[in-house]
Amino acid sequence: MKKCISKIIGLKKSEFDEFVKSGDVQVRRASLIPTTKVGDEMGLTSVLLSSIRLIKEFRSLVLTDLKMMKSGHLHVYTEVVFSDFPESRIDGMILIVHGGVIKDAAFLEMKKGSNNIELEQIEKYLDVARKYNIPRLVTVSNEFVAEPTQFPLDIKTNKSVNLYHLSWSYLLTLSHILLFKNDNNILDEDQVEIMKEVVNYFKFDKSGVSGFHQMKKGWTTTVENINSKTSIKAGDGDVQEAVLSWQQEERDLTLVLSQRLGVLVKCGESKYKGNYKQRVDDDTKKLVNNKKLHSVYHINGAVSEIKTVAFFENRAIEISVTLKAPTEKTLRGQIGWINKQFETCSKKNPDIFSQISNEILLEVYLKNTTKPLRISLANLGNLSGELKDKKIRECKIIHLKDFGKMFASKIKFIDTIERMVLDFYSGIVENLRKWEPSAPKLAKADSVLEEVKSVDFVPVYRKVEHTNLLLTHNTEPVTNESEFESDEFKKIAS
Repeated sequence: MKKCISKIIGLKKSEFDEFVKSGDVQVRRASLIPTTKVGDEMGLTSVLLSSIRLIKEFRSLVLTDLKMMKSGHLHVYTEVVFSDFPESRIDGMILIVHGGVIKDAAFLEMKKGSNNIELEQIEKYLDVARKYNIPRLVTVSNEFVAEPTQFPLDIKTNKSVNLYHLSWSYLLTLSHILLFKNDNNILDEDQVEIMKEVVNYFKFDKSGVSGFHQMKKGWTTTVENINSKTSIKAGDGDVQEAVLSWQQEERDLTLVLSQRLGVLVKCGESKYKGNYKQRVDDDTKKLVNNKKLHSVYHINGAVSEIKTVAFFENRAIEISVTLKAPTEKTLRGQIGWINKQFETCSKKNPDIFSQISNEILLEVYLKNTTKPLRISLANLGNLSGELKDKKIRECKIIHLKDFGKMFASKIKFIDTIERMVLDFYSGIVENLRKWEPSAPKLAKADSVLEEVKSVDFVPVYRKVEHTNLLLTHNTEPVTNESEFESDEFKKIAS
């Protein structure tokens, strides 16, 4: 009787190979040099999966994002078809084999160019994944999400199959970071060369890999409606497109920063981890009710997170970081310390600093107050006279730019905000330093001895075996019967 395949996880690799030979499972081994034309989705799938298999550090980063086991032998395939689901051709499959048994697996669905992930197709692949005990389905496209656990579609799935999404730009960014001189370097020289070739393939203009270069039409319409005082509603398609455009530009800007800095920059708030729909819903409400949207960027080593706010009514963008003031200094010392930070910025990158300094504002938060004082950078020196004996808790450094008509432009908005963020980072943020309290100083030995001598000894009254023992340094005893009554103490006392 012919044996039928019922699962993948837990199946021996040799048995899987037999199913492939019999035709129950159709696969093609992924190749680093695909035979398909450039830009074909199967070509992209083949290059990606082969690079994951061949480059250790790249494999580690991707498998970590997908929460897959890293030990064992990795096998990668394209164009996967199971005989029970002949109409479903799955673009890619990863198998991890340990001790001759398949221990982990993933299906992959790829989209190139402007092609988006399709709900109907994903639902079909989920059926296949459930049938064969595949624990995760991974989609890859030019659509952006804040993190791999977020999914670009609102789709219900049970716990047996987890959904993940990677953008091509994100994968390209990981590749770039591995080629920087940092802790994530690829150690093997041959693998470095392979990674370079993969980057060149992804960056080729016909590969199908692209960033986010244009806001959706709904962005322009929503900006115009707000400025003309036309009512907007959460259910409007244009409002949804405006929110999605902002979030996709946020993610694209995160990847731009990552590629320029050589470290992985993160964005978003932790409360939205794994919940893309909630982020969309909340941002939609903020846009409708408050006429603004905001983003948060996290960069290791920066003085604080970087926040951006889009003000639709004013057609302006605000970018900011927060600088904690030195608590051990006087008000004059605090202001001097903040001023020196800007002097450093001016020296380190004078061209960019001079370009943006007129657009820099400071929000000063005083101790025991909630409402900040906003001043221009030019007025920082006059702050001491205004505040008198008060002290600064923290100072928010703001780059505020009026976009004017560019705010509604689908292309110019992206070009302008990206240049603004890069200038603010290179002109200000990368030159700021966090305040740290001074190390405690050792007291002089003589002064320590004097302090010890000045301490009065306290007499103790002790009751030991019905004998009163008085240990005293003064003439006036103090009774205390709650101390030690050990055998050692009794011997000494006797």
